[in-house]
Amino acid sequence: MKTAVRYFTRSGNTKLLAETIAAVLGEEALDLSAPLEEKVDLLFLGNSVYGGNPDPAVADFLEKNADMIGMLVNFGSSASKRSTFKKIQKIAEKHSIALFKEEFSCPGSFLFLHKSRPNAGDLEAAAEFAKKTAGIA
Repeated sequence: MKTAVRYFTRSGNTKLLAETIAAVLGEEALDLSAPLEEKVDLLFLGNSVYGGNPDPAVADFLEKNADMIGMLVNFGSSASKRSTFKKIQKIAEKHSIALFKEEFSCPGSFLFLHKSRPNAGDLEAAAEFAKKTAGIA
Protein backbone atom coordinates (compact mmCIF):
# COMPACT_ATOMS: atom_id res chain seq x y z
CA MET A 1 0.00 0.00 0.00
CA LYS A 2 1.40 3.40 -1.01
CA THR A 3 1.05 6.09 1.66
CA ALA A 4 2.04 9.74 2.01
CA VAL A 5 1.87 12.35 4.76
CA ARG A 6 1.25 16.04 4.18
CA TYR A 7 0.42 18.75 6.68
CA PHE A 8 -0.31 22.42 7.23
CA THR A 9 0.65 24.06 10.51
CA ARG A 10 1.14 27.53 11.90
CA SER A 11 2.29 26.55 15.39
CA GLY A 12 4.19 23.31 14.77
CA ASN A 13 1.72 21.11 16.66
CA THR A 14 0.36 19.38 13.56
CA LYS A 15 3.89 18.98 12.16
CA LEU A 16 4.80 17.01 15.28
CA LEU A 17 1.82 14.69 14.70
CA ALA A 18 2.69 14.39 10.99
CA GLU A 19 6.29 13.40 11.76
CA THR A 20 5.08 10.76 14.21
CA ILE A 21 2.60 9.31 11.71
CA ALA A 22 5.18 9.40 8.89
CA ALA A 23 7.76 7.54 11.00
CA VAL A 24 5.27 4.71 11.62
CA LEU A 25 4.52 4.50 7.89
CA GLY A 26 8.16 4.71 6.79
CA GLU A 27 7.46 7.97 4.99
CA GLU A 28 8.60 11.58 5.24
CA ALA A 29 6.19 14.19 6.53
CA LEU A 30 6.10 17.08 4.06
CA ASP A 31 4.25 20.36 4.19
CA LEU A 32 1.66 21.26 1.56
CA SER A 33 4.24 22.92 -0.68
CA ALA A 34 5.25 19.39 -1.76
CA PRO A 35 2.72 18.07 -4.28
CA LEU A 36 2.07 14.36 -4.60
CA GLU A 37 4.37 12.98 -7.27
CA GLU A 38 2.57 9.67 -7.66
CA LYS A 39 -0.83 8.25 -6.80
CA VAL A 40 -1.16 7.13 -3.17
CA ASP A 41 -3.62 4.69 -1.65
CA LEU A 42 -3.74 6.64 1.63
CA LEU A 43 -2.93 10.30 2.11
CA PHE A 44 -2.65 11.29 5.77
CA LEU A 45 -3.44 15.01 5.78
CA GLY A 46 -2.70 17.08 8.89
CA ASN A 47 -4.45 20.39 9.44
CA SER A 48 -6.01 22.52 12.16
CA VAL A 49 -8.83 24.94 12.84
CA TYR A 50 -8.04 28.59 12.16
CA GLY A 51 -10.99 30.94 12.58
CA GLY A 52 -13.38 28.00 12.39
CA ASN A 53 -11.94 26.52 9.20
CA PRO A 54 -8.88 24.74 7.84
CA ASP A 55 -6.41 27.12 6.20
CA PRO A 56 -7.29 27.80 2.51
CA ALA A 57 -3.98 26.15 1.55
CA VAL A 58 -5.52 22.80 2.53
CA ALA A 59 -8.41 23.13 0.07
CA ASP A 60 -5.99 24.33 -2.62
CA PHE A 61 -3.72 21.31 -2.07
CA LEU A 62 -6.65 18.88 -2.27
CA GLU A 63 -7.96 20.48 -5.46
CA LYS A 64 -4.56 20.32 -7.15
CA ASN A 65 -3.83 16.74 -6.05
CA ALA A 66 -7.32 15.15 -6.13
CA ASP A 67 -6.46 12.69 -8.92
CA MET A 68 -3.49 11.38 -6.92
CA ILE A 69 -5.44 10.47 -3.76
CA GLY A 70 -7.05 7.08 -3.30
CA MET A 71 -8.30 7.70 0.27
CA LEU A 72 -7.85 10.79 2.41
CA VAL A 73 -7.18 10.38 6.15
CA ASN A 74 -7.70 13.50 8.28
CA PHE A 75 -5.67 14.30 11.40
CA GLY A 76 -4.73 17.35 13.39
CA SER A 77 -4.64 19.33 16.59
CA SER A 78 -6.53 22.36 17.77
CA ALA A 79 -6.40 24.67 20.78
CA SER A 80 -10.19 24.94 20.55
CA LYS A 81 -10.49 21.11 20.56
CA ARG A 82 -12.53 21.46 17.36
CA SER A 83 -12.05 19.08 14.46
CA THR A 84 -11.75 19.95 10.78
CA PHE A 85 -13.38 16.66 9.74
CA LYS A 86 -16.71 18.06 8.50
CA LYS A 87 -15.00 20.89 6.58
CA ILE A 88 -12.50 18.47 5.03
CA GLN A 89 -15.40 16.15 4.16
CA LYS A 90 -17.07 18.94 2.15
CA ILE A 91 -13.84 19.73 0.31
CA ALA A 92 -13.22 16.04 -0.39
CA GLU A 93 -16.76 15.56 -1.72
CA LYS A 94 -16.35 18.59 -4.01
CA HIS A 95 -13.29 16.97 -5.59
CA SER A 96 -14.57 13.35 -5.50
CA ILE A 97 -11.96 12.26 -2.95
CA ALA A 98 -12.86 9.36 -0.66
CA LEU A 99 -12.49 10.27 3.02
CA PHE A 100 -11.67 7.72 5.70
CA LYS A 101 -14.53 7.52 8.22
CA GLU A 102 -12.31 8.10 11.27
CA GLU A 103 -9.80 10.81 12.10
CA PHE A 104 -7.18 11.54 14.71
CA SER A 105 -7.55 14.79 16.61
CA CYS A 106 -6.00 16.04 19.85
CA PRO A 107 -5.59 19.34 21.70
CA GLY A 108 -2.78 21.59 20.57
CA SER A 109 -1.05 24.18 22.69
CA PHE A 110 -1.64 27.83 21.94
CA LEU A 111 -0.68 30.66 24.27
CA PHE A 112 -1.87 29.50 27.70
CA LEU A 113 -4.16 26.71 26.42
CA HIS A 114 -3.19 23.03 26.52
CA LYS A 115 0.44 23.52 27.51
CA SER A 116 2.75 20.79 26.22
CA ARG A 117 0.18 19.35 23.82
CA PRO A 118 0.46 17.30 21.78
CA ASN A 119 2.22 15.29 24.47
CA ALA A 120 3.78 11.81 24.49
CA GLY A 121 0.39 10.17 24.97
CA ASP A 122 -1.05 12.10 22.00
CA LEU A 123 1.88 11.06 19.82
CA GLU A 124 1.50 7.42 20.85
CA ALA A 125 -2.22 7.59 20.05
CA ALA A 126 -1.46 9.17 16.65
CA ALA A 127 1.03 6.40 15.87
CA GLU A 128 -1.50 3.72 16.81
CA PHE A 129 -4.16 5.43 14.68
CA ALA A 130 -1.81 5.44 11.69
CA LYS A 131 -0.88 1.77 12.17
CA LYS A 132 -4.53 0.73 12.44
CA THR A 133 -5.61 2.84 9.48
CA ALA A 134 -2.80 1.58 7.23
CA GLY A 135 -3.30 -2.02 8.36
CA ILE A 136 0.10 -2.25 10.05
CA ALA A 137 -1.09 -2.98 13.60
